[in-house]
Amino acid sequence: MTITRRIANTLIAGAVILSAGLVVLPHQRAMAAEQVDGQLYMVIGGRQEVSNLDPAQKYDLAIRMMNQALYDALVKYEGDPAEIKPWLAENWTTSDDGLTWTFNLAKNARFHDGSPVNAEAVVYSYERTMAINEGPAWMLDGFVSPGNVKAVDEYTVEFKLEKPYAAFLSFLPWWYIVNPAVVEANAKDGDMGKGYLLSNAAGSGPYKLKSFEPGTAYILERNTDYWKGFPYENDRMGGVIYRLIRESSAQRAALIKGEADIVTGLSPEDWSVIRSNEDISVTTIPSLTSFGLKMNTAQGITSDVNIRKALAHAFDYDAFIKIMNGEAKLQSSPFTDSVLGHVEVSDMPRRDIAKAKEYLAKTEHPDGGFEIEFVYVEGFGIQRQMGLSMVDSFQDINVSVKMVPLTWPNMVARGSSPETSPNLMAIFTTPVSTDPDAVAIQYHPTSHGKYYGTHFLNDPELNAMIEAGRAETDWEKRKPIYAAIQQKITDLQPEIFGMMRNRGTTKRTWVKGYADSPIRMEGEIDFYRVHLQP
Repeated sequence: MTITRRIANTLIAGAVILSAGLVVLPHQRAMAAEQVDGQLYMVIGGRQEVSNLDPAQKYDLAIRMMNQALYDALVKYEGDPAEIKPWLAENWTTSDDGLTWTFNLAKNARFHDGSPVNAEAVVYSYERTMAINEGPAWMLDGFVSPGNVKAVDEYTVEFKLEKPYAAFLSFLPWWYIVNPAVVEANAKDGDMGKGYLLSNAAGSGPYKLKSFEPGTAYILERNTDYWKGFPYENDRMGGVIYRLIRESSAQRAALIKGEADIVTGLSPEDWSVIRSNEDISVTTIPSLTSFGLKMNTAQGITSDVNIRKALAHAFDYDAFIKIMNGEAKLQSSPFTDSVLGHVEVSDMPRRDIAKAKEYLAKTEHPDGGFEIEFVYVEGFGIQRQMGLSMVDSFQDINVSVKMVPLTWPNMVARGSSPETSPNLMAIFTTPVSTDPDAVAIQYHPTSHGKYYGTHFLNDPELNAMIEAGRAETDWEKRKPIYAAIQQKITDLQPEIFGMMRNRGTTKRTWVKGYADSPIRMEGEIDFYRVHLQP
């Protein structure tokens, strides 16, 4: 493989022929893309390592970004606001009782080896994900069971739900279809191909896996025979290199120097610095993502709702906006603004020391005098600043803060049980669906131990409301249920509800076709439409 780099932002005085055969004409401004075997590869500078490529095992922003490139699902989220679009499924129907869903597949869809993406492949993929019971399996747990997904004919798939589930379709974009023949050929000792798909792919997506170098870089080759084609014409677009650049300052430098075409997750300070560069554009949109400080409601001092209320009213919410350089908005509900059914809760806590002391007076610690443990992501400056703001604001109610930085895996481990979960944990949460159930379920016992369920909230009345909302398929009847759920969660105060920060992607101006969607995680890019325009 021959890889060379074009020099960014350099005006070439005469025609230059690069080693991979690309001619840069006089006075043409060169791009920052890599050249791999003579074709242009877009360089993405991201912070998160790709730990696994198997869509049935786990997901985070880096894994999901790769899965979208390598695989297809029955339907796909696109646009802002996010909408579900037909993909492998050209259309679908639903029975009157909401229990039977029938999907008609595109007959021209092909896996990377040329074999058809048919109904049997869809059934196999869903059965495999349910059997592994990891990754996205929770999304349909209790609604779709093994044996309930059937091939009606070669290109028709039928789902029989155990009970009505209003959010069913909204979760399907994250259930990717794998090639059964490839998976079975590489399965070992009954592992259903888990070992193989950890670092290999068996999909039908717009990209193929070219190189997988954990902790360094991941190279995807554009699938020129992609069954849906591409929304642009550029035969020189060869693929994508996802390169790990872990620090915001290093990402900014790489973009300016021409060592990256797109970077994600820049700090607000770096956004401010880079905005004046005419060769760089910053795209920001409001996000479904929320940032909150989850409180352990099951163990320790924060198991007292009045302690939680006191902390929530002592916190300086203006710090959220200041730390984000204004690129954020305070939450007006436990549901972020873009979630269907969002309502503004009139009594959302804001800084009010008098009210904080009133709540403290109802506890065993009326004068404060205790310490709160705050856990946040090590090296994440924004979360550290939140902690420092908390130290200052909690002094006014005589509460001290112990700040504990941990790596993300260690944070997840700490939050896996109520006995080890800290008093407060900094968590960014992106719903995987635009349906309100995707947020409400985070406050149900089924989410306990997951990173977004480190509060271990368990309120019977709230649980019943959440279950009722999931089962009701008539939106006009669901709507008041979710309004009541938002109020109830606020009353229980399982976290300090924080902010919705604008999600930002920074790119060179020669990057075209980029389109974000709030359903995507912070730093996640859909490569399908993105290309380089020389």
